[in-house]
Amino acid sequence: MPRQTLLAALLALLSPSLWAATCSVEIAASDRIAFSRNVIEVSRSCREFTVNLQHSGSQEKTLMGHNWVLARAADQQAVAHAGLVGGMSRSFIRPGDARVIAATRVLGGGESDSVTFPVALLEEGQQYLFFCSFPGHSALMKGTLRLVD
Repeated sequence: MPRQTLLAALLALLSPSLWAATCSVEIAASDRIAFSRNVIEVSRSCREFTVNLQHSGSQEKTLMGHNWVLARAADQQAVAHAGLVGGMSRSFIRPGDARVIAATRVLGGGESDSVTFPVALLEEGQQYLFFCSFPGHSALMKGTLRLVD
């Protein structure tokens, strides 16, 4: 192999874009009360992080709606309870709730939504939970989001 070709190949392997952190995640929910994953890891090197939620079921959102909400673990229950005030029209998020870091809208079967938030909102040493705020779902539909590197 010619020396220039070898050098070009080595430089390509060392390229930052090849080793860049993944700053998004795909997560699914279906007609069951469960997310497809219960842990999401966010690299500290990401400026922003995107969650792509897909409702892979067939039921309409009034029967088996799902959303994805991120809050501090200590705030999760209060945020879910306060979301009842927001109702379906506000995707079960209380308007102006500062405890909500990020949230998608409530989805029915076959729908998808994305939310992007600044990683700088996440504090080192803080515990975060993601959950579905549709009434009755947050006890089972939840997981941990953590900073990694």
